[in-house]
Amino acid sequence: MIDRMKPWFVPSLIAAGFIAVVVGYTSSAAIIFEAARAAGASPAEIASWLWALGLGMGVTCVGLSLVYRSPVLTAWSTPGAALLATSLAGVPMSEAIGAFLFASALIAVAGFSGAFDRVMRHVPHAVASAMLAGVLVRFGLDVFAVLPANAALVGSMLVTFVLGRRLLPRYAIPVTLLAGVAVSAAAGQLHSAAFTIEWAHPVFTLPRWTMSSLIGIGLPLFIVTMASQNAPGLAVLRANGYRVPVSPLVGFTGLTGVLLAPFGGFSFNLAAITAAICMSPDAHPDPTQRYRASVWAGVFYLITGLFGATVAGALTAFPQALVTAIAGLALLATIANSLHGALAEPQDRDAALITFLVTASGLTLFGIGGAFWGLLFGLAVSIVGRRRAA
Repeated sequence: MIDRMKPWFVPSLIAAGFIAVVVGYTSSAAIIFEAARAAGASPAEIASWLWALGLGMGVTCVGLSLVYRSPVLTAWSTPGAALLATSLAGVPMSEAIGAFLFASALIAVAGFSGAFDRVMRHVPHAVASAMLAGVLVRFGLDVFAVLPANAALVGSMLVTFVLGRRLLPRYAIPVTLLAGVAVSAAAGQLHSAAFTIEWAHPVFTLPRWTMSSLIGIGLPLFIVTMASQNAPGLAVLRANGYRVPVSPLVGFTGLTGVLLAPFGGFSFNLAAITAAICMSPDAHPDPTQRYRASVWAGVFYLITGLFGATVAGALTAFPQALVTAIAGLALLATIANSLHGALAEPQDRDAALITFLVTASGLTLFGIGGAFWGLLFGLAVSIVGRRRAA
């Protein structure tokens, strides 16, 4: 029995799984907090969101990695959370939950039916990238919007981030967060009373469906998750030589979202950046053993989910400027990659630029947010341009 368990307790495997979870949480947990707050979530509901996300990621990481003997790491949709943070303001929680269910159901259908590639083929990469950039650009701008009133805090985080990207690129965000916490603590800005160690308790919300929330929130959440999360996640697996069937991976992450959406599990998908940590030779020299690192990551995700109330309390203890700054800095690379993908092909630039501007403008028509209209306008321009070229 001891000999059978010994391969699981290799320090490098445990460390890779732990680092993947730490990087995932420190780089985007603040964005989850922003999205939940935009929906008017109470502290108990925010803790429930983190409980559902930790449980969903933990179960899928452990289950899929064991079944396929490959390092399959799942994550919440960070771009999806950013989309929600900009589109959930004023939306009742029940309608938000309904949109989550709708998006996850679409992901499950696209996965199990094998239609993933066929669905995404109808959305030009440039347009999808431009929509994502339009959604995220506000977070990047907010870093500098809060700088004048919080010069010491945000300035020190900017300096740490720039140096970290040069010296420790993989850990730039966690180090920047630590720097922000240290400066906040020195200035007496941490609200320690909000931080308590306690279990998370799931809060069930009955979903309600409206056409405006399904089209304005659910559909963009589905597209962003598939285009900017599942596609890169699959690419990372393929690039590292793991030929795992894509349909069940995407399908089961969607099904997990359907089951956990009423508790705040807004979206689950294949991970890319954190997955690369578990697929690295640093995790294990033998590629066939690296799936154990993903299983460890799943265990750590389960633990963080159970203590979701503690994570929520920690985020509440931070000053708002710190949360805003770390969220924006964590998304800078994604914004840059999205803009590059949007403008890389000259024939798609008009469509991409229209998509970006409409989405970033926050345009709302008939109760439907800018992400949908940016996508619609961009597709229209793309169709006209391609027909003219043909």
